[in-house]
Amino acid sequence: MPIENAAVTFSELVNKNKQTLARLEESSRLLLHRRDGEDLVLTTATRAEQDRTVVSAATRMLAALARREPHSMELLLGILPDAFPWTHFLPEADVHAFAVELVDTMRAADSVGNSASVAQLLIAWQHTAEVHSDPELLAALTREHTEDYGPASDPREAG
Repeated sequence: MPIENAAVTFSELVNKNKQTLARLEESSRLLLHRRDGEDLVLTTATRAEQDRTVVSAATRMLAALARREPHSMELLLGILPDAFPWTHFLPEADVHAFAVELVDTMRAADSVGNSASVAQLLIAWQHTAEVHSDPELLAALTREHTEDYGPASDPREAG
């Protein structure tokens, strides 16, 4: 049975590349820890393509279901709290907007083979839910501001 993610240092890959790469036979991915940069994930091209195929299939099925089934939106709205518990804090209209935007963004991201926009969408909506979960923060961010604080400085000139 494969180990899901083995972890090695980047220097281990460089210094013992054959032994390190052989670990991909036991594990679907190798997490490469780096001292001077973001960690990397190493996998085989076949595994990466399989993962992409699965995500693409799930995305296309969800998008097709959302477009074709008469009660699909109610079904999607019903399962969102299971998949994303933080939606509990969103107003009902925002939960609906999130559902629509999620399906649309997943479909568009799949068409270009880049899921970064989906990840960003999920992070943005989760932050929105966090604001709604804190009454003081929500009040501060939604109250009318009548004061003019003058022109904003150019952030490129900040030092």
